[in-house]
Amino acid sequence: MGDQSAGMPDRAGDIAARAAGKTTMRHRGREPRHFAALDLGTNNCRLLIARPQGDGFAVIDAFSRIVRLGEGLATTGRLSDAAIERTIAALRVCADKLKRRNVALARSVATEACRQASNGESFIERVRAETGIHLDIISAEEEARLAVLGCHVLIEPGNGPAIVFDIGGGSTEMVLIDTSTTIPTVLDWHSTPWGVVSLTEFVGGGDGADGRAASYARMRGLVAESFRPFAARLPDPGERPRLLGTSGTVTTLASVHLGLEHYDRAVVDGLIAPAAAMRRISSTLSTMSPAERAALPCIGTERADLVVAGCAILESILDIWPAERLGVADRGIREGILRRLMGTRVQ
Repeated sequence: MGDQSAGMPDRAGDIAARAAGKTTMRHRGREPRHFAALDLGTNNCRLLIARPQGDGFAVIDAFSRIVRLGEGLATTGRLSDAAIERTIAALRVCADKLKRRNVALARSVATEACRQASNGESFIERVRAETGIHLDIISAEEEARLAVLGCHVLIEPGNGPAIVFDIGGGSTEMVLIDTSTTIPTVLDWHSTPWGVVSLTEFVGGGDGADGRAASYARMRGLVAESFRPFAARLPDPGERPRLLGTSGTVTTLASVHLGLEHYDRAVVDGLIAPAAAMRRISSTLSTMSPAERAALPCIGTERADLVVAGCAILESILDIWPAERLGVADRGIREGILRRLMGTRVQ
């Protein structure tokens, strides 16, 4: 039960928010006060700059780039030189945006790749020296809490606990929450080191139809085993289990489900999709060659080799929490950071 957090106060975020990852910037004149959140994951670098508006915020600038920081990490234990260069190039773009906007408060976080890499700390120091961005390597628990804080408003109404999950590049977080409170209360959480990059690199894609089937089965087995401790602690999900996913995997599969020619956040964020349809899509993608997957709109060459691992993780989540409907969120850690900077906490 080492990763159970029932009744735990949110001290990790409070401490980290006072550390180097939270940077105060000069407030100029009477311009609106802006906040910034940067999430450097194993696969993506994402930035949001926003200003408070009502009970939430309005985004005034954003940036997202696939950098594959964790490429090769599963075999070498280190961040590669090429991955570091790609990532620093993206962070320079973020630094330029931060300088050009009237940002009063910013927080930048790094997740699983930097937690695992033997050169993670030296990479953080190089980022600070070359871009001025102070990255805070956060724990898996805080990563899970931030994801919940950023997307919980999209959970379907209902009774009983719900699960929010985030399939990342280097890890997957699942959080069991009580939604009867205004701000969700974390009942339990679990993190596994299998994400779309780490699982793909560890297992491989397989050659031919038989090879792809064997590879997918192995992915499903590894993820199921890593979920076993959490699954054993889960309560009865009730008559209508509620499930909300936030990640590139679920937004990509939602786009395929909708038959979109181009990704459209406006129709994906907040979508409620039949779980059976998402399983069918996952199964179909697992049988296709990388070239066939790359030819599909909203997958393309950048996601073609990683989406199958995401499918395996999603199906394994549905195995332990058999929801009939899957909520889809194109929001998560960055939005959670912004809400926390603006004063909201997860219980």
